[in-house]
Amino acid sequence: MSGTAEARALGTESAARQSLSLDGVWQFRHEDGPWRDAHVPGPWQAEFSDLVDTSGRAVYKRSFAVPAGWEQRELALKFGAVSYFCEVLLNGEKIGEHEGAYLPFELIVPARLIRTSNEVEVRVTMPSADHRLYPDFPFSEIPHGKISWYGRIGGLWQSVSLEARDARRITDVVITAGMDRQVRVNLDFSEPALGLPAQLSVCDSDGAVVAQAQVTAAAEAEALLSVPDAKLWSVDTPNLYSLTVDLADADTVTHSFGFRTIETAEGKILLNGEPIYMRGALDQDYYPDGIYTPPSLEFLEDQARKAKELGLNTLRCHIKVPDPRYYEVADRLGLLVWTEVPNVATFTQASARRMRETMEGILQRDRNHPSIIAWTLINEDWGTRLVENAEHRQWLKDSYDWLKAKDPTRLVVDNSACFPNFHVKTDLNDYHYYRSVPERRQEWDDITAQFAAGADWTFSPLGDAERRGDEPLIVSEFGVWGLPDPKLLRGANGKEPDWFETGSLWGDGVALPHGIEARFAALDLHRTFGSFDQFIEQVQWYQFMNLRYQIEQMRLHPSIVGYVITELTDVHWEANGLLDMERNPRVFHDVFGTINADIVIVPRPERYSAYAGADLPIELTVATGGHTIPAGAVLRWSGDVSGHIEVPATGPVSTASLGTHAFSMPASPDNRMLRIDFTLEADGAVLARNSCEIALFAERSTARQTSIAAVDPKLAAYAAGLGYQILPAAEADIVLCHAVDGKDVEAIKAGARYLILADGSVETNRNLRTDMPDGELPHRSIVADGKKFRPSLDQHLPGISLVERDGTIWRGDWIAGFSWVRRDGPYAAIPGGPILDLAFSDVVPHHLLTGFRPWEIGNNVHAGMVVGWVHKPAAIIGEKRVGRGGVVATTFRLTQAAPGSDAMAAALFDALVQTTKELPVDR
Repeated sequence: MSGTAEARALGTESAARQSLSLDGVWQFRHEDGPWRDAHVPGPWQAEFSDLVDTSGRAVYKRSFAVPAGWEQRELALKFGAVSYFCEVLLNGEKIGEHEGAYLPFELIVPARLIRTSNEVEVRVTMPSADHRLYPDFPFSEIPHGKISWYGRIGGLWQSVSLEARDARRITDVVITAGMDRQVRVNLDFSEPALGLPAQLSVCDSDGAVVAQAQVTAAAEAEALLSVPDAKLWSVDTPNLYSLTVDLADADTVTHSFGFRTIETAEGKILLNGEPIYMRGALDQDYYPDGIYTPPSLEFLEDQARKAKELGLNTLRCHIKVPDPRYYEVADRLGLLVWTEVPNVATFTQASARRMRETMEGILQRDRNHPSIIAWTLINEDWGTRLVENAEHRQWLKDSYDWLKAKDPTRLVVDNSACFPNFHVKTDLNDYHYYRSVPERRQEWDDITAQFAAGADWTFSPLGDAERRGDEPLIVSEFGVWGLPDPKLLRGANGKEPDWFETGSLWGDGVALPHGIEARFAALDLHRTFGSFDQFIEQVQWYQFMNLRYQIEQMRLHPSIVGYVITELTDVHWEANGLLDMERNPRVFHDVFGTINADIVIVPRPERYSAYAGADLPIELTVATGGHTIPAGAVLRWSGDVSGHIEVPATGPVSTASLGTHAFSMPASPDNRMLRIDFTLEADGAVLARNSCEIALFAERSTARQTSIAAVDPKLAAYAAGLGYQILPAAEADIVLCHAVDGKDVEAIKAGARYLILADGSVETNRNLRTDMPDGELPHRSIVADGKKFRPSLDQHLPGISLVERDGTIWRGDWIAGFSWVRRDGPYAAIPGGPILDLAFSDVVPHHLLTGFRPWEIGNNVHAGMVVGWVHKPAAIIGEKRVGRGGVVATTFRLTQAAPGSDAMAAALFDALVQTTKELPVDR
């Protein structure tokens, strides 16, 4: 950071340097559009709704007068950041240009150009991908980060000022201060300053001088100061010091810094020599009004405090270089920051050069901040092609070595990886993977276990990886969508932010926010959730359930020493934040810190459903993170079940495995949700809390009144095992099957009731039929343009298509699907709801049903799902009238376990049987 910028951040200004802010209203014109007022700092896309997603060229200009007394001093126009390329003119004459969207630059003002009233003009270019129009810097070859996701950014998005100073000045200060309490200072000076004496003073937070030294200004000057009693900087104790450099009578600059050391050893991250557990969140560093530009220092402070309230100790600032105040706040409030170079889209020599120049600029501006502990060169192979290009892999290894040599005080990540890419040489073995629970719970468990065991898929399999083997394991992206409350995002006049109209090009269209309430109403989802407000609350608790389970699962593996949640805040249409775009908290804000903590209690029941009066085995583990558990600690549980167990003394970044214990479920005449509260106590203090919810079912009667027919002997045995009488089809109340054929359809048309367990175990024609209706054969022979044409699959009776979720937006990974069972009629007694919880883990469907119209969703669909901002409705349980009979179909996988062993499966089966029996038929 420049001395003036640093002084401004600290609230002080050097007497040797004076600054005139040029922030405020500028005249602005985009391409051939009209002249209008624009506010600086801020991208033009944030201010003008008609320019929300525009590239192109724009002009900014404003007038200023040079303050009296500045005439004989060196003047510089200073820009915090301009996106992307700009030419600067003063009083009509070009004085310089700059390329790069994220970093500061300055231009010396020629004295001959200064007048009583001066006009500065900045001509800005934000390129598109058209390499013919922008041959020098097409968009795909410039570092741009998430501009390619959330919309383009152009203009003067950081502050502009005019600085007056002596030509004899300090040009750069690099501070290295570690846990050895030594302060190593490297200084650069302007040429006129060479030979002048410079006084260095280190002050503590009270302003007391604790060390001093003198150097003579040279092209490269060094100093070493010792502060034996220095207090180290950490997350819990963010102790800051300041270094002031006085250059004779010519210049003074002050920089803030902290004593801290970050390194890795034996699979752990060590802060000041002690292991820490990274509890991070991805931060896109986007803002509700300014997009790239934070509204104020106070806003950043509030955001950081909320992050710490959530239990976070790290922010991964994602492929973006933030406003310098971001780091200043992290320094003061105690947050670790992991910063990444903004990515390009196409790897060329020019784009590689630009990325390296960007990293050099980041180091020059930001390297004195103790909060920054890690750099990332590439995110998820964006811009490079590591899987197929050996040159890219070699470039990445070379870049790792280059950056490590440039800054040995921090960790360096080569490629923050995800499937199918990998690392080649790195300080952290980090990986990204997304799975929703309960939808993909087993996949989450399996991948996490493999990663914790040192999976070989995290590094290049092509013979060129340089893997030490002890790189700390970090799950550096995971999470699931919730949804914000749209009312909190609209203006006082009810106007939606411009980004509500974006997102339609992502996730098969499910990321479009606009119209969410109308879609909710059209699907009659109020019948399931009560109201739209209750729906929003439920999906936010669903997000909490996911994050809690996934964090707990990672904490079971002590080899995993940290994680990064996606993400701190929602960003436009991307709704997976712990806070919304306006930094409003989710409903779980006050309880999230109980599981996003150093010490975490992990209860793992054999199943998240149980029968009243039965024993439920629960495995108990306590994970320590960066803290320890002293001798004499006790884990207690209370609520519907009570008890306690002693916990052995446990060191940091470890687990205390307490074994599996039989929890006796209380007697209950009704089905309900049971909650067990856990508390870890030691020496009269509470070290950790958590809870576990179980779907408790009353003891089930085996005598069932409905009779069932089933040709499949396994289905017949399953139904019989649940107490149903098995009879021939002509005598049974309902027919049970996995799929139907033409004979079954004729029976339904004649008045039969069918229950179809369409769980994918029987091959069909992507619907509920194992055959193809004879009447369709002529249509299948129609050929046009070389293609055979077939009618829609949901035209085949019973008019329902069967869709495998894998490979579709319904899968349940990054953009979440919200699956529900409407708790009315036969389903009213199923505990919890409406959204599927962990009790559904073993029955969650791998297929879905389509062919239901919107007006059927709130009526004939008893269980279903929507995705993202309430798009792509599909059914999990649905009924249809066919001729004089009818069918009930479900994709729940109810026959995975022995009859009755899974209480949730048995309850759903009973409810489905009752639903089928109640179908209206004409016989």
